[in-house]
Amino acid sequence: MTIIKQNDLIQSVADALQFISYYHPVDFIQSLARAYEKEQSPAARDAIAQLLINSRMCAEGHRPICQDTGIVTVFLKVGMNVQWDATMSVEDMVNEGVRRAYLHEGNKLRASVLADPAGTRKNTKDNTPAVINMTIVPGDKLEVIVAAKGGGSEAKSKFAMLNPSDSIVDWVLKTVPTMGAGWCPPGIIGIGIGGTAEKAMLLAKESLMDPIDIQDLIARGPKNTAEELRVELYKKINALGIGAQGLGGLTTVLDVKVKDYPTHAANLPIAMIPNCAATRHAHFVLDGSGPVALEPPSLEDWPKLTYDPIGARRVNLDTVTRADVANWKPGEVLLLSGKLLTGRDAAHKRMTEMLTRKEALPVDFNNRFIYYVGPVDPVRDEAVGPAGPTTSTRMDKFTRQMLRETGLLGMVGKSERGPTAIEAIRDHKAVYLMAVGGAAYLVSKAIKKSRVLAFHDLGMEAIYEFEVEAMPVMVGVDVNGNSVHESGPKEWQAKIAELVEIG
Repeated sequence: MTIIKQNDLIQSVADALQFISYYHPVDFIQSLARAYEKEQSPAARDAIAQLLINSRMCAEGHRPICQDTGIVTVFLKVGMNVQWDATMSVEDMVNEGVRRAYLHEGNKLRASVLADPAGTRKNTKDNTPAVINMTIVPGDKLEVIVAAKGGGSEAKSKFAMLNPSDSIVDWVLKTVPTMGAGWCPPGIIGIGIGGTAEKAMLLAKESLMDPIDIQDLIARGPKNTAEELRVELYKKINALGIGAQGLGGLTTVLDVKVKDYPTHAANLPIAMIPNCAATRHAHFVLDGSGPVALEPPSLEDWPKLTYDPIGARRVNLDTVTRADVANWKPGEVLLLSGKLLTGRDAAHKRMTEMLTRKEALPVDFNNRFIYYVGPVDPVRDEAVGPAGPTTSTRMDKFTRQMLRETGLLGMVGKSERGPTAIEAIRDHKAVYLMAVGGAAYLVSKAIKKSRVLAFHDLGMEAIYEFEVEAMPVMVGVDVNGNSVHESGPKEWQAKIAELVEIG
């Protein structure tokens, strides 16, 4: 009979969450490196290079891969013969592990979990509670999977109750383009089929915990319906040409996972959940011998890349003018230096409410750029912790008022902009720049100074002023409303179709 001690579970969960904050799974790195080697789209290749460089930097520096250090999901398989030496409930032990991990002084992780989600949305300050799924199984061990799921990819989760005669492939291929690039491809898509509505969603999430093995599956050939679906969807999703960060390219997904479960004769539930370029999960087993120490990967598992974009335009944010930005082209790489303001959801909501009331804003945005970001707290000599972009479409509804009433010149964020924002950008001759989602530590190294200017009470959502040096971005939408996220995938979908015909 196995006895699991309270602190063994707590410490193992805490250590695992710290571990996955800065170590990608090796299978993910190897798959991403393969995608980089075969990628022919210059924009997508640039984005994947940033992801790989960022990942290696995080492994070396033990700092978060992404500023969104996620909401914690835990899967527990508890052996029926396990005994506990504990005074806390299993859920409380897991949450104490989460608390310790996220408040770790040497690598403090961003608190992103809000209580009272339909009301006050107050930050819990320690990222608890986790989402815990527990099953009782035969045996005398405790199997644990911990994952940290970013909000951008989780927001793109989809569910449908299809008719039994409907095509799953058609639904997936119709739905994936509606997810945009806010889930930070290339990544993995998990699909759950069957059961009931909640079971399908759980199957999709569980599938994301499995190893990346699509190339091995293709080589040996599928042996059942689920594997046939995986191969078909992997090829057809990549043929859409969405590409890394939605810029257009050969690789949108590194793998497609499928899990199924018996369902009612009248139903065909299907759930789809993407895992982003900050894929983070770890698996361990407690057997009563003490807490688990995960083995770090070797740095030899990462390709040795440096980031030095050829022909990038250098931009001084302190002197740039509207005449300057009028010459920028969609897909062009820029290196930003100078003073950059920040602000995301909560700050935009507060600012637009103030503008509506004809109140003066605490910060002058005239001819300035705003970066949609909520950074991790700094440690040691850092000016700021990992500070990658957040999903820009959440700010779309605020964009016209901000451009019209503040004189804002441009915005920096992640992924595409919607039609409403693009129209506002075009009408005000502004510009939208895209930073790579999932390259947060790399971006933070370009930030030399940081200070809070306003809305201190919003924490990571306050308005900061960053002083940046050669911060890499790409022109996402130019002053005429031309979007690289529209032109890039169309171009590469056509090219992929041509390559298939030639092949």
